[in-house]
Amino acid sequence: VQLQASGGGLVQYGGSLRLSCTAPTFSLDYYTMGWFRQAPGKEREFVAAYTWNGASTDYADSVKGRFTISRDYPKNMIYLQMNSLKPEDTAVYYCASTLLAHLRSRVDNWGQGTLVTVSS
Repeated sequence: VQLQASGGGLVQYGGSLRLSCTAPTFSLDYYTMGWFRQAPGKEREFVAAYTWNGASTDYADSVKGRFTISRDYPKNMIYLQMNSLKPEDTAVYYCASTLLAHLRSRVDNWGQGTLVTVSS
């Protein structure tokens, strides 16, 4: 499954961005989808996930209340709405998918990263 992420950019402290992810040639309906990020010099970390059946979402504590993950099944898209951005949110964001219920447990497919830079 080839995942394509987009929407990164430069934003000021407190601003917003929306990331998008799709698979142009594959249905994502049966995949739990989500996002990870990797800041310079740090490990890649989980950000958010949306289960394949839409039953639940999962967020890292650091983004709860600021980020919202959603998916559009007809458009085969997932989104990450990021509000109240902070400099510590600066990272390369990766779209990811798994056939499991929980993206934290295993990632089956990675998209290319999209860079988010938050200036102070």
